[in-house]
Amino acid sequence: MLLGEHTAARASAPSCDDGSGPIIALRGVGKSFVDAEGRSTIALEPVDIDVRRGEFLCLVGPSGCGKSTILNLVAGLEAPTHGTIAIRGEPVKGPGPDRTVMFQEAALFPWLTVLENVLFPLQVARVAKAEALSRAERYLRMVHLWKFRDARPHELSGGMKQRAALARSLVIEPEILLMDEPFGALDAQTADLLHAELETIWRETRKTVVFVTHNPREAVRLGDRVIVLGTRPGRVKRVVSIDLPRPRDQEQRDVALLAAVLRNELKSEIEKVLREEVDDGWRPAQEPVRPGPDRGLGGGI
Repeated sequence: MLLGEHTAARASAPSCDDGSGPIIALRGVGKSFVDAEGRSTIALEPVDIDVRRGEFLCLVGPSGCGKSTILNLVAGLEAPTHGTIAIRGEPVKGPGPDRTVMFQEAALFPWLTVLENVLFPLQVARVAKAEALSRAERYLRMVHLWKFRDARPHELSGGMKQRAALARSLVIEPEILLMDEPFGALDAQTADLLHAELETIWRETRKTVVFVTHNPREAVRLGDRVIVLGTRPGRVKRVVSIDLPRPRDQEQRDVALLAAVLRNELKSEIEKVLREEVDDGWRPAQEPVRPGPDRGLGGGI
């Protein structure tokens, strides 16, 4: 059985549950936004989500399904409208050094070198200079950028910028790494290389990772579990455990098959978004275009 809600993880994956309960717990968490005219929009229906310590959890779904909203709520960048969020049993009241967020854009300071960008959060945290330099070197070597430490962002490729951003996220040594489509703007080959690099770093550091993506194959490639989200409003449709050995490759048959199942699960949600966002002439690809009675297409054949 390739896909199931309670499929056991194989021994090749690192342990992600020390028996002390979830490191992240969302209970009845919902989020609504109010626009300038006072109209309320439900972005996320109440959800219950547990994330185990050391787990690599992926959130997958179309635009508007609440993926980034969940990430921002866990990060403490936003507050839920309903429900509670706890980290190690303590309520989330705002951002904290136990969590870092990595976005699709690397957001490196252009006037600083790679090393200075990675050192920046340590300087803000007033970490001693010798310790800060030691940590920065460790994580830049981990992402294979140490020899580019004196380069500035404009001298780096897109993949190198994201590796620098990853080093900056790791250097404060958070327990939880929150990643919001960090490879979404990269070409497929560069993204694939960074998938392998991220998986290696995750296995070495045993961080808890919550990874947002719209790409089912990326989710299967990386995740211990995948939460499939529906849209308008956001909600949990299905929780899938990935019973595949690591390391994985996006081109592996089982990865492709699981991704196809997830993609099919999301098909109706994606169509719902398109129906709301495009004009009346749009139809799903499998829906035939039927001519009206006055068009006479094919007449006389």
